[in-house]
Amino acid sequence: MPPAPLPGMDRHGPSPLLRFILSLTALAGIAVPLWLVTHTPKPLATTSEQPVRKRIQIRPQAPPPPVEPVLFQDLTPEQARAANAAVPFAKGPIRAASPFHLSGASDDQERALDCLSAAMLYEAGDDPTGERAIAQVVLNRVRHPAFPNSICGVIFEGSDRRTGCQFTFTCDGSLARHYSDDAWDRARKLAKAALDGKVDKTVGMATHYHTDWVVPYWSASLDKLVAVGGHLFFRWTGWWGTPPAFRMRYAGREPRIPALASLFDAHKPPAPDDETVDAASVSASAIPVPVAGNPDVFLVTLDPRYDPKTLGALAKRACADRQYCKFMAWNSAAQTPKTLPVSPTAISSMAFSYLRDAAGGFDKALWNCTLFPAIASDRCMHRLVRPLSGKAAGFSLDHIPGSKRADHDAAQEVPALSGVHRKPAPPPAKKATPDNQVDPDI
Repeated sequence: MPPAPLPGMDRHGPSPLLRFILSLTALAGIAVPLWLVTHTPKPLATTSEQPVRKRIQIRPQAPPPPVEPVLFQDLTPEQARAANAAVPFAKGPIRAASPFHLSGASDDQERALDCLSAAMLYEAGDDPTGERAIAQVVLNRVRHPAFPNSICGVIFEGSDRRTGCQFTFTCDGSLARHYSDDAWDRARKLAKAALDGKVDKTVGMATHYHTDWVVPYWSASLDKLVAVGGHLFFRWTGWWGTPPAFRMRYAGREPRIPALASLFDAHKPPAPDDETVDAASVSASAIPVPVAGNPDVFLVTLDPRYDPKTLGALAKRACADRQYCKFMAWNSAAQTPKTLPVSPTAISSMAFSYLRDAAGGFDKALWNCTLFPAIASDRCMHRLVRPLSGKAAGFSLDHIPGSKRADHDAAQEVPALSGVHRKPAPPPAKKATPDNQVDPDI
């Protein structure tokens, strides 16, 4: 007898009901996973998986605006004040600059502090509020591409010409003004704070200012931000006055400013190259003899084996303890004069000169840097650039750099400045003719 069929089965196979249930189950096995795949939310991407968005920087298409010279409209102080008052202040908040932190070698940092404190004091006077505002403008300029990227470079930009200077005290004779030691101390403390990150929020990102009793031509094209004491502060309009424009890095190097050499040791000329050589180390056999009949003058043909840097030591060894001594040297015997006086032609071909005048407090060596280009520039002779006048026929050794000058030249001396951190005032000198230039009109 055949076995009985299973439940849901007949002798011909699965019953219709079972086949329907199996088909429905198979269909669900396919449809449910498909629905889950298409409808399940995607997991959040991790930081490393998130797409990188390209940063878009908005920068101007034009170069930085030109820095205009200091030229004023022809107005009386009263007219200028009225004109300035008629210009409205820019709308909107004044955004503070980011902190500035000084960097660089110690000598560069010292020169930066010297320049900034001088600008603050000579521009604002002994007024802490005004000094802080001036310091902020300087630091804003350092970080703006339209200006030099050093403190001293910003302050003394264009100081060699009256209408080109950016800070008027650098070209109008103000450096002859005297300030007390206490005033210098206060200015230096405020300058140090600014260079250590202290921000003056009052003037924001201002890059320009002027006193309210003048009207520079550039003021009409800038946004007037704020008045601080007797000064009005401005920024450039448009993108160049916004924070992204102040993107330049501080150089970390500061130039020596000759105009500050009488105030600050860090701005004195570097030690001359010959000071690295001890005069006593020069061999006695190498010491030349003076001109016959004039024991204070040496006319020398240089040995080509000499290191140019040793010439100062050689001259000092030759001059020994003389109170007045002239040492003049040439590179060839054909150029070297044999007797006095020295002709203008010989003067122009001179390779090296040294003059000591103890009575006048003068002791200086100079090189012909065309022949010795490795010598520091402040030790170079200035060459004559125009023919000698008729007085050249009487040219003598007293007309070389550093020689004695007429009394009227001394009357043109700028008075010695006093104040903190300044070196002792030098003895009176005659500077009508620069120490490293022959005066052809003597």
